[in-house]
Amino acid sequence: MTALITGASSGMGRDMARYLASLGYDLILVARREDRLEALKSEIKNVNVRVIAMDVSKQENCFELYEMTKDADVDFLVNNAGFGAYGKIKDVSLERELQLIDTNIKALHILTRLYLNDMIKKNSGYILNVGSIAGFLAGPFLASYYASKNYVVRYTEALCEELRRDKINVKVSVLCPGPVNTEFNKVAGVNFIVSGIKSDYVAKLAIDKTLKGKLVIIPGTMIKMLKFGLHFLGEKLMVRLSYWMQTKREN
Repeated sequence: MTALITGASSGMGRDMARYLASLGYDLILVARREDRLEALKSEIKNVNVRVIAMDVSKQENCFELYEMTKDADVDFLVNNAGFGAYGKIKDVSLERELQLIDTNIKALHILTRLYLNDMIKKNSGYILNVGSIAGFLAGPFLASYYASKNYVVRYTEALCEELRRDKINVKVSVLCPGPVNTEFNKVAGVNFIVSGIKSDYVAKLAIDKTLKGKLVIIPGTMIKMLKFGLHFLGEKLMVRLSYWMQTKREN
């Protein structure tokens, strides 16, 4: 069994790699920071680990990554690479937003399509797309990030239903956590007002639920309650509440 993980150099991607290795999966670890990938590789002893230093925000790199790994017969794809950019839409640079879209949406879409085709041919495999509870909301001050995660959630849900209707035995899941203790805050330039949950807990839960065929994976009771409450509060009120919460963060 082989798992490929993007954004594997830190946070949930790193913890997912560790857990998948404990389950016996050989690993293909992809991220921009080769030194961190090599450090992770050095600590994993029980399976084969291949490191690929690559920026998946570049579309051509996604196709190159597939060509480099298509013979590895990937059984488990984790689309984890992604980041946020904090600030009002008029203040965040367009270049930064386009890089976010390329990473959070385009890379995930391309890699899903390429590896999905191989999984369909053998009628088996797992795809875990890392979304966010933000995927069910609009998010002033993190507008492009929230919008990108809405794409991830809805795309995964649609793909799951198509596969189910066609009776194809490929399982797809979307992980939708709230704040997690990773480097997200540092990259986005923001501090959450709510304490994050442990990355290794979320990683293990996500892998276990994906292997069981769970479509939408939401860690934590509070975040599940928030998701449930969306049905009653209405979109306009939720956007206003989201705006208020963002203004309470410390940059």
